[in-house]
Amino acid sequence: MKLKTPKGLNTRPTVDRVKESVFNILNPYIPGSRVLDLFSGTGALAIEALSRGAELAYLVEENRNCCEIIRENLAHTRFLDKGVVYCRKVSSFLKEFGRKDIKFDIVFMDPPYSHNFIQETLQLLMENDIINDKGIVICEHHKNETVQDSYGSLKKVRTKDYGDTRVSFFVNG
Repeated sequence: MKLKTPKGLNTRPTVDRVKESVFNILNPYIPGSRVLDLFSGTGALAIEALSRGAELAYLVEENRNCCEIIRENLAHTRFLDKGVVYCRKVSSFLKEFGRKDIKFDIVFMDPPYSHNFIQETLQLLMENDIINDKGIVICEHHKNETVQDSYGSLKKVRTKDYGDTRVSFFVNG
């Protein structure tokens, strides 16, 4: 299903072949999962997870225009009842959610490239303890961006390059 995207170059939607590859790897873990989509842009990753059987998705995006587009895409795909949109900074969301008793099975991160959001966000995910044991974190980043092999109990288990894009997979526990 075609999703609405914002005009301009402020967002960089995940390329279809990258998305397809990531979901081929994740497919066995998606049914019944709770998904967190950080820097969600259009909501495409969370919506794909919902279409494959995820129970619930939280989508976090700070751009108000993108938040409206995410809501429209959730309505268009009939997942409005399974997607919760938070229009705020990812760091604020993670700090607030650390005080709640909600944990996620799958976390998608696709932050703007070259802003060092990966390191900070992975650290905040661990500090705020919102990933279930054996939960999976998928980070899309530029291949030249430094990503450590571990952040506390979060360990990198796989990387895959697609041109200038690298996808790093982490497992908690």
